[in-house]
Amino acid sequence: MEEHVWVLNDANAAHIITVTVGATVPTGFEHTAAEEVKEKIGVDVHISKDRGRIYFPITTDKLFQVHLLRSVDNLFVVVDRYDHYTFKESKEETLKELQELASKLPWTNALEVWKLNRSFKKKKCFRKGGSGAKTKPNTEAVDATTEEQDLPQAAAAVETQANVEGIPEEEESTEAAPEAKVIKFRVTCSRAGDKHSFSSNEAARDFGGAVQEFFQWKADMTKFDVEVLLNIHNDEVVIGIALTEESLHRRNISHFGPTTLRSTLCYGMLRLCKPQASDIILDPMCGTGAIPLEGAIEFNSSFYVAGDNNDMAVNRTVNNVFHIQRRRADKGSASGMPIDTVRWDLCSLPIRTSSIDIIITDMPFGKRMGSRKKNWDLYPSCLREMARVCRPGSGKAVLLTQDKKCFSKALSRMGGLWRKLHTVWVNVGGLHAGVFLLKRTANTFGQTPEDVYESRGADNAQEEEKELS
Repeated sequence: MEEHVWVLNDANAAHIITVTVGATVPTGFEHTAAEEVKEKIGVDVHISKDRGRIYFPITTDKLFQVHLLRSVDNLFVVVDRYDHYTFKESKEETLKELQELASKLPWTNALEVWKLNRSFKKKKCFRKGGSGAKTKPNTEAVDATTEEQDLPQAAAAVETQANVEGIPEEEESTEAAPEAKVIKFRVTCSRAGDKHSFSSNEAARDFGGAVQEFFQWKADMTKFDVEVLLNIHNDEVVIGIALTEESLHRRNISHFGPTTLRSTLCYGMLRLCKPQASDIILDPMCGTGAIPLEGAIEFNSSFYVAGDNNDMAVNRTVNNVFHIQRRRADKGSASGMPIDTVRWDLCSLPIRTSSIDIIITDMPFGKRMGSRKKNWDLYPSCLREMARVCRPGSGKAVLLTQDKKCFSKALSRMGGLWRKLHTVWVNVGGLHAGVFLLKRTANTFGQTPEDVYESRGADNAQEEEKELS
């Protein structure tokens, strides 16, 4: 990990308080995020009933450490939280109660943390063009009646933005902001559950109106200073103030592709396979290089080989690596990274048999990339080639796919070369996908009846897919 310099003024350092911080994380990797918080900050974590959210206590002198976490997308400080909120029968009564709640909440500590979050200063080393807000205008609150936790959540503190390494950055001009300036705000409501008499828009509108009246703030949906969050999941209600302006998952990538993975999801996949020093880690379908980039930054004692059969994908990966190296060089840090990029045919890798410790990749879903029909030939071929290059007995693979039927069928035809250890179900852009942790068995490649699975006609492929659906 790179070192970053933070400076707190004496007043902030002298006044230390304890608050609860909430974080949105990739669904399915809540426990992974909890492990990272425990490991790096040393506090216990509460995993919310609302998937994709965790909560943990923090003292304000350690607030900066929260921004260094690799597994969290967005951060917010909790104003108050109700595990079993009793909603009134009628919409009118419920909305009136939400209005009354605004003036009863313990806002003081949360607002102190919001101010402290703005005051963070670090050595200038990233983003020469400043850190203007990139949050898209959002005039409508999220109204989710189904489990959809990968929708964009809180992104506010106007002076705070994630840079390429996931660290907040602020423009110097904010230091001279006049005290009398009227604060601009907005309320974002995220609601999940089908037993509510009100919509997210109605809750955000009425609760926001009461907040405006209580603080005398000015409502502004796009150029806001404070974003107040109203998160409702069935009978759980959490009111918070956002601490991130832009999701921390965008930290590594400058050249995006059609299926670029979030860096936070990449981190969860990497932690699942527990990289060790000197491990050789392969991503045979690297796309924009999101997985090996996250690995080279966070687990830099391993070496990463990234490859793809698409020229544009290889170029994006090379450009993303160069982007990180250039930023490191600009700040005077060592710019080298343990990563190499190659163009290849993933079904015939130019890699020695039994030489790879870990394979980790995002396989084509057959949605934005490839097709379901092509996957019936691709999956068996690449699983077989992965088995060839992976070390027998100790090698592992972490594979992400939404095409679960095709993957399971292909895995069953590998002649015992792979053994499935664990599956994490995740939400990837609204798609229900699986992250599969596989162990390479001790069986010798070429001496087991693994299926060569030669290409079949389109009619046969469609017929078999229909049988399994």
